[in-house]
Amino acid sequence: MSRTAREIASQPACWRRAATEVPAHIAVLPQRGERVAVVGCGTSWFMALAYAELREQGGHGETDAFAASQFSVGRRYDRVLAITRSGTTTEVLELLAKVRGKVPTIAITAVADSPVADAADTIAVLGFADEESVVQTRFATTALALLRGHLEAENALPTGVGPLEQAALDAERAVTEPLSGELCAAEQVTFLGSGWTYGLALEAALKMREAAGAWTEAYPAMEYRHGPISIAQPGRAAWVFGSAPTGLEDDVARTGGIYAARSGDADGDFDPLADLVRAQRLAVLVAEAHGLNPDRPRNLTRSVVLPGDHG
Repeated sequence: MSRTAREIASQPACWRRAATEVPAHIAVLPQRGERVAVVGCGTSWFMALAYAELREQGGHGETDAFAASQFSVGRRYDRVLAITRSGTTTEVLELLAKVRGKVPTIAITAVADSPVADAADTIAVLGFADEESVVQTRFATTALALLRGHLEAENALPTGVGPLEQAALDAERAVTEPLSGELCAAEQVTFLGSGWTYGLALEAALKMREAAGAWTEAYPAMEYRHGPISIAQPGRAAWVFGSAPTGLEDDVARTGGIYAARSGDADGDFDPLADLVRAQRLAVLVAEAHGLNPDRPRNLTRSVVLPGDHG
């Protein structure tokens, strides 16, 4: 088993550990009513997008998500939250330097003694979710789990099981359930999401490109019929995270394409974060089927550290 596959399989335990970490960080995580900016690069940016939507949908306050290089420095925020696995990403460190002393900052990282510890006012360290693999899986989802746990603290389900624990239960299924043969053999996959799951769709597509060099795309689910469906055909798939727009399944069926969705299936709702685990597994399986090593993705390193001045 590849390192990446082992790290993917460890996510249910990591999310449960993240839930126990919420009280330790509750004082420095974004507070209800604050205007917050969340930043990251690559996978971390996509987790920022998902969290921003969840926070606003939950009524916790206005929240914007930016790629760190695209942050609007002139906007006013009550707090800036950065997500960075290594704590060394150039764009994140440069942004934190620009806003230092102007707005409180917190970074979620896997490495306690990394440069981000000096760049941010406060750090939340998820060292237990750090990874050997270049391709991010468990750190990113665990960071989002920590943030979800903070938002969801008062939202236990009628069964008494909190949403994050339900996500972990679903993820336990996601790491063992076989993926369909037609999905594994698909020539192309388009990932779709709505609201917070659009960030997951972007991340799923990135995993397929990083690990497997595959042709994948991602869009807001309602945008699929505004052009992207033109490439749908037999042997190509549309994978929907969360609730699908009315009629979308029928639209995909008319193209002869593969329709993949888990939320609201015969087994009940399936947490979209757990569905991302399935997409991560697909990326590894496709990579291995094409003779690629998912632990050594082409042209990538664990962290992007750029030389020189980037303004």
